[in-house]
Amino acid sequence: MSKLIFFLGPAGAGKTTLAEAWLRRHGGAYLDMDTLLRPAAEAIMTLAGEDPEDRDSPFYKKHCRDLGYRITMDAALQQLKLGLDAVIVGPFTRETEDAVWLSNELARIGVTTSQVRVKVILVKLSSEADYYARIRSRASALDAWKLANWEQFRQSLRPRAIAWPLPADSVLPFDNSAPLTDAALADLERFILG
Repeated sequence: MSKLIFFLGPAGAGKTTLAEAWLRRHGGAYLDMDTLLRPAAEAIMTLAGEDPEDRDSPFYKKHCRDLGYRITMDAALQQLKLGLDAVIVGPFTRETEDAVWLSNELARIGVTTSQVRVKVILVKLSSEADYYARIRSRASALDAWKLANWEQFRQSLRPRAIAWPLPADSVLPFDNSAPLTDAALADLERFILG
């Protein structure tokens, strides 16, 4: 059975680092929403006279955000249709609040959650200060808006639940505050592989 593995969480939580550690050991199609959307987002933002590095402003959210999710999910669905695993990295904020979103996506290729093993890792840090420090230390131009508008951005750091009707053993809250250890990776492997 193919696996659809989501590494979800706010910016700075370490979703990418954790997903890459998993992929180095187990392989799979690596579908990072930021990477997949980047060329299109830069073109859209540039053509509109906006900052091509912006990933957080209201203009970006209105004109690029949904495109990124569509591109990412289309790539994931293609992998699943081929019987391969797909590993997705992104925030998926609105999507996780919609109880039918995942089933609607899987229906696009004629499958259900009983035919695809879905695992969701909710990556988080223990404090707002940890998020701020990580985002600042990675010194990415894509984070400029976050840091300049921290009071607004910090709202995205709130803990969240997954509305998708999945069994409890399909969702793992993962505190990524400490350095990643072999023991933590072993816990992640047990969760995903069952």
